[in-house]
Amino acid sequence: MDRTSLIAELSSRGLRDEALTGPLYKRLAQALTGLIQEGLLKPGAALPGERDLAEALKLGRVTVRTAYRDLMAAGVLESRHGSGTFVSSKVERMEQSLWRLSSFSADMRSRGRLPAARILSRTINTPSPEESFLLGLGGDEPVLRLDRLRLADGLPLAIERAVVPIKFLGVDAGGEGSLYDALAASGHRPVRALQRLTAVTLDPSSAAILNVKSGAPALLIERVSRLEDQRVVEYTRSHYRGDAYDFVAELRIGDDL
Repeated sequence: MDRTSLIAELSSRGLRDEALTGPLYKRLAQALTGLIQEGLLKPGAALPGERDLAEALKLGRVTVRTAYRDLMAAGVLESRHGSGTFVSSKVERMEQSLWRLSSFSADMRSRGRLPAARILSRTINTPSPEESFLLGLGGDEPVLRLDRLRLADGLPLAIERAVVPIKFLGVDAGGEGSLYDALAASGHRPVRALQRLTAVTLDPSSAAILNVKSGAPALLIERVSRLEDQRVVEYTRSHYRGDAYDFVAELRIGDDL
């Protein structure tokens, strides 16, 4: 929502309606919260400065400042030094099982969210020595390197960097949908995987892509997926936002305890 649309929406909500009760700053805070809950103001969206919003709505600057302050205290808005006021980028935390192999797209759909992918880089070339070893390939067998930003309901959640042998996927694989669906369509859906999780902090470039602060916590997940015949079909390194995910595993007590 651009500045003009935001002003029009706030104006239409009757902040000065005499039938409403409560101070003006409360009404403004409620109107902004409503726009966020309705999805008209997205996480990370910039808000006008206090003076600009006050002049546009014909309110006192203190009214706008107090509304912003209350929403920041509630975690709805956030202030970024030198940049202004933004809708909070904090997201509802999600639990992800460590024992179930599923694609990002399928996982988001099961939660009632709309998954999407934005391609950051897509190349086809020969594997590195490490990739040749992990994937069990000859040095001249081509691989698809697919770097994508994974989103749910338009919110960036993870940067995924996948390496897949072309022989399992085909050179025309697009990359915007589910990679596992594409592998399944070619008869090469993975059935098992080994994952390694590491706590890391995001470099400035990755943080900017995920719309979080540089140095923000993240989970690095390295996954090697295999077919039924044990051939490796995928090697992926993904950085998941640390404020969005909790990875959980159910453990059983051994008989020797």
